[in-house]
Amino acid sequence: MKLVLKWLLSAAALLAVAHLYSGVQVQTFTSAMLAALVIGLLNTIVRPILVLLTLPVTLVTLGLFLFVINALMFWSAGGLLPGFHVNGFGAALLGSLIYSVLGIVIDSALQRLFSKS
Repeated sequence: MKLVLKWLLSAAALLAVAHLYSGVQVQTFTSAMLAALVIGLLNTIVRPILVLLTLPVTLVTLGLFLFVINALMFWSAGGLLPGFHVNGFGAALLGSLIYSVLGIVIDSALQRLFSKS
């Protein structure tokens, strides 16, 4: 139940990103759900590999290169899906930052909701 709720709220967060920032476009809620799924899969499968491969650069930049990796995952999802579009790397960087902040809020709310059960 928690996973499905997180998925729906992540899709809503993508819609909020598209509403707050014009560099990200989401056509429908279904597109947002697919995009949230693809971003989650990319972050689960591809991101750890990229983090490991770019560890020296990440250490030199004191972790700031992780923002670049997050933006690449966000931008990749925009390139893979027809209903979700990101207008370049700068838009991916800002969009991924907004999406990450909303994701932290969602995780915090879900943790409070499900810890009381």
